[in-house]
Amino acid sequence: MKLTLSQIDRSFGAVQVLHGIGITLQPGEVHALIGENGAGKSTTMKIISGYLAPTAGKVALDDAPVTFAGSQDAEARGVVLIHQEFNLAEQLTVEQNIFLGHELKRGFLLDKAAMREKAAALLKRLDCNVAPTATVRDISNPDKQMVEIAKALSRDARVLIMDEPTAVLTEREAESLFTQVDRLRADGVAILFTSHKLDEVKRISDRVTILRDGRVVGQHATADLSEDDMATAMVGRDVSSLYPERAGPVGSEVVLSVRNLQVPGHARDIEFELRVGEILGLAGLIGSGRTETMEGLVGLRTATADIAVDGRPASFQTPRAALDAGVAYLTEDRKERGLLLRKGMRENLTLQSLSDFTRLLIDESAEDAALTKAIADFDIRAPHRGVDVGNLSGGNQQKLLLAKTMLAEPRIVIIDEPTRGIDIGTKQQIYEFIHALAAEGKSIIVISSEMQEVIGLSDRVLVMREGRITGELSGDDITEDRIIRLATGLDGLKGAAA
Repeated sequence: MKLTLSQIDRSFGAVQVLHGIGITLQPGEVHALIGENGAGKSTTMKIISGYLAPTAGKVALDDAPVTFAGSQDAEARGVVLIHQEFNLAEQLTVEQNIFLGHELKRGFLLDKAAMREKAAALLKRLDCNVAPTATVRDISNPDKQMVEIAKALSRDARVLIMDEPTAVLTEREAESLFTQVDRLRADGVAILFTSHKLDEVKRISDRVTILRDGRVVGQHATADLSEDDMATAMVGRDVSSLYPERAGPVGSEVVLSVRNLQVPGHARDIEFELRVGEILGLAGLIGSGRTETMEGLVGLRTATADIAVDGRPASFQTPRAALDAGVAYLTEDRKERGLLLRKGMRENLTLQSLSDFTRLLIDESAEDAALTKAIADFDIRAPHRGVDVGNLSGGNQQKLLLAKTMLAEPRIVIIDEPTRGIDIGTKQQIYEFIHALAAEGKSIIVISSEMQEVIGLSDRVLVMREGRITGELSGDDITEDRIIRLATGLDGLKGAAA
């Protein structure tokens, strides 16, 4: 089935976010839609899948104009969206989620055996080992993504829209997904694929449409474009030098010393030091314990450790205690734990960033001034100052979270997955912010699942495997091969780094 958008406009109040969008999704073709956060990708996908109606323009299936009454109407016609954010009922089982609203029946009764059998077959097809009877809240984020994909496959989609489907997948899981995409393409399904990972776009797509500021700025055969070509077209500037040069050498002063950090069930025998102005990378495969280690350090998890800040003993039983000692943590889950999506930017910026006592001293005008400074310093782009944070793009949410953290003026900043789900132009900005903080004398710990990000940003890298630090790398030794060997156990345990 062919789907066509012709001269699509979309406005929210007085703000027009799409301008004359035209895209054709052909049967048996993977069509990539790329652009910076805020370029209009999500709005375009929601119009295609019936979640939003266009303000102007036409949607057509096999050249016949169509108006979707909603997402269920679109699904009934074979147009299915796999959301970037999980759209699952956490308290239900995997099989119940897959067939929710589309239950199989035998007469008037649910055919539970048939649903379980079909759910198991769909999960096996995706190389996903989760049991159909497992409760969704108890499975990992990568497995939740596979359940979302299985749910879409169960709808017999003829037009499939995939919004950042690999954002939380490992490389192996992503390859399993790509195998399914190849099968669907061979079956004649029209696929729209969005990803900030341009290597994936190059790997999986046949054609590319590039959006910038709500307009189509290019449509090409993927084979005609390099990844650099795509990136430059997306942001309108050269991004070949993605990682900024270091402004100066790392200081010799140790600002944070951690000894014998134990996070029960997640990490043990963690030891390291952090120096003034240093960017310390924390690498490892998913499940290696990186996030849990840092959450234990700042009091988000039960942990024990001998900690010293500036040579003086410290104890972080709560995140507030860590922040009072100058140590701030930016969570990897900005939507659920980092920001209040139904609040405005000003409320998010000041709420929980400051102590209760300090907040009593800040009046509304001071909060407005803080927001004005954050918008300027971190280039936060929003349609207006009162917008709910949930309506900002992922990149602007991340910049707001960084601004909120820096409002407390920490000396040590731990950033977990700084650019997950963020376009390449905003990535470049985030990297510049991180380097600028280090140049000011802040000390940074970066946790990232992106190998090149760890390599490009870090002065020194600690690698974790199965809850332990297996090695330390610096200088020319920070390579993908060395990190992988330590992360997979090919190189032996080196002990804690100091």
